Amino acid sequence: MFSKSIKIGNKNVGEGQPAMIVAELSGNHNGDYNRAVEIIHAAAEAGADAVKLQTYTADTITIDCNKPWFMTSEGSLWEGRTLHDLYKEAYTPWEWHEGLMKEAHNLGLECFSSPFDPTAVDYLENLNVPAYKIASFEINDIPLIRKIAKLHKPMIFATGIAYEEDIKLALDTCKEEGNENVILLKCVSAYPTPYSMVNLRMMQYLQDEYNCLTGLSDHTLGSVVATGSIALGGKMIEKHLTLDRSAGGVDDAFSMEPAEFAEMVKNVRIMEQALGSYKYEISDKQAAERRLSRSLFVVKDINAGDLITPENVRSIRPGNGLHTKYYEEVLGMTAIHDIEKGTPLSWDLIK
Repeated sequence: MFSKSIKIGNKNVGEGQPAMIVAELSGNHNGDYNRAVEIIHAAAEAGADAVKLQTYTADTITIDCNKPWFMTSEGSLWEGRTLHDLYKEAYTPWEWHEGLMKEAHNLGLECFSSPFDPTAVDYLENLNVPAYKIASFEINDIPLIRKIAKLHKPMIFATGIAYEEDIKLALDTCKEEGNENVILLKCVSAYPTPYSMVNLRMMQYLQDEYNCLTGLSDHTLGSVVATGSIALGGKMIEKHLTLDRSAGGVDDAFSMEPAEFAEMVKNVRIMEQALGSYKYEISDKQAAERRLSRSLFVVKDINAGDLITPENVRSIRPGNGLHTKYYEEVLGMTAIHDIEKGTPLSWDLIK
């Protein structure tokens, strides 16, 4: 059984807590440190809880080779490029990390990263990151996962391209190292993700099957899917953030702009308030409003000795009279006293 409450830096993630909303910087800095800082400020202003970086170089994540299997996927945003060329453009210089993390902390944000090889883990440990994100393409890198699991810090797994055996092996590796601080993120590695591919309900399967916290790493356009994930128990939402979707960066085209991100945060917090409790109950305000519910009323003056009939007693609003379930029972009974129109019917008026 994995932990149902995890602390990432100063923020609690888990049952009874608001979802942690993470702004993914990725390569949206477009090689400009000041732009990266601007995105972090935009994340804070939009209401994010954390910022996530990516820690790799082109040479630590792949090799410089143009053989077919080192080419980007056909039909992708990056079709026709080698992996090395793409990652060389997209990577976040390691010398930026410390400054960006300090910037985030000064704004009240947590900041962690996705490492892509052991040297990145060592580097991030020197910066005392509070958590590690495992990208879905690394979920089968067991040596990397084991190295991180031994640190006993929270581990967040994206499940995008994972077979179920990949998830099981990764989580078993964490258990072997005594690390129970795990979050599984439902993810689709398509950029942007068509809504028909999302399959949000799988979040519930992940919760039930692995008994751990879940969330969403979302690459769809807009905030509908992210907001919906809260209704399915999501405790973390990760979305790419950019200053301008038309800026031409490697991930800009499927990223949120600041105003959209702020709207998503607002909608998520509304959804959290609206979800309430699984138990059936009504609020005090709703209970008070029951006075306007239906009940039995005298709707025509009745003289003592008259029979109660459908013409002089009806089920109407408000709720001051006898319950409507007694309607058939009172028909044919006799008025003990004169009863004025508009009087709530009660047992002491009839026999």
